[in-house]
Amino acid sequence: MQHFNQIVDAVQTNCHITDARHAQDMTMCIFLLEMRQYYRWEYDIPYADNLPKDDLGNWLIEREQLWHTLEDQPYLPMPLSTGACDPFEAETVNQELLTQGYVYSAGYGRFHRPHFFLGRLHRAEQRDGFRVLVADCEYARDLIAPPAALLGNTIYIRREAVKSFLWSKVEEWNMQQRDNALGRALACYDFVHAPDQSLARMTEIEAEAMILHELGEGLAGREYGDDAWSEMLMTFSRHRPELYARAVRDNLADCLSTLPTLIERDAQPSLHFYFANFEGMRKKLFPLLTSAYQAWVERGDLAPLKAAVARGREHWCATGNKMIAARQAGEAEMRLVEIGEGTTL
Repeated sequence: MQHFNQIVDAVQTNCHITDARHAQDMTMCIFLLEMRQYYRWEYDIPYADNLPKDDLGNWLIEREQLWHTLEDQPYLPMPLSTGACDPFEAETVNQELLTQGYVYSAGYGRFHRPHFFLGRLHRAEQRDGFRVLVADCEYARDLIAPPAALLGNTIYIRREAVKSFLWSKVEEWNMQQRDNALGRALACYDFVHAPDQSLARMTEIEAEAMILHELGEGLAGREYGDDAWSEMLMTFSRHRPELYARAVRDNLADCLSTLPTLIERDAQPSLHFYFANFEGMRKKLFPLLTSAYQAWVERGDLAPLKAAVARGREHWCATGNKMIAARQAGEAEMRLVEIGEGTTL
């Protein structure tokens, strides 16, 4: 492909600019964990291999020095064959790249942090009115690599990021080896005798679960009105109300798509893994779902889980619309936090 190296350089530079501006937003612990994964990706180090401590330390210093030179730089345009293009115009960029077997994404994640990536297209398909683009080998990425994202009517799945996320969970469980949802999910595979094959299989299965969640995000957007929801998020000046809002929408998405489909398919590994990651604000707002999961684990009874999902569909739809209405009426951000805290299910 003509200009491919220039495109890679432009995307990676924009990734560095994002990191330069936002890496300091993370806690030191999260920052170091993410940097370890980033280093592993950049040097293509197998997941089972230990990272070279001295080389990693030198790389950290060099990367922070690079960020210092880029923090105030504007994002670079994408050098397409048809001319320069705004880097956030992912649809325009993909009109050229998809035909060549590549996929590009650019958008905003939590707390208005931009994300970019460029990868090789693994497959493309249509699901319920949404386009699904699955990437495998990644040529450019930033420090935070969301495994899945919904931008407009397009769902992006990054298999490399999915695999990295799953391996971090394997390492997490190996340090404690507790009888919990994560342990039950991993017990569905053979990570002791066949770690590579198990990781590959789990990547396929959990990538599908992530597609289901992003489909739910799209359906939730139709319930709330994507424009109204986006406008509400963009008005937040503090993290806490955004955390509540995103948790409400995530819960609705999972009650609309992820959980009903996993239950219908009897996808036990993915159900266990879902609850291994059901934490933070989502869990705080939806304790009924945790109780229903425990009933399934202890008695094999899916009825409470199905009932919790059905209640959640109506509850989180109403809660999200209530938050939007309050914000449009000029309510303060703390009022939206109060709405979230007052609508625990």
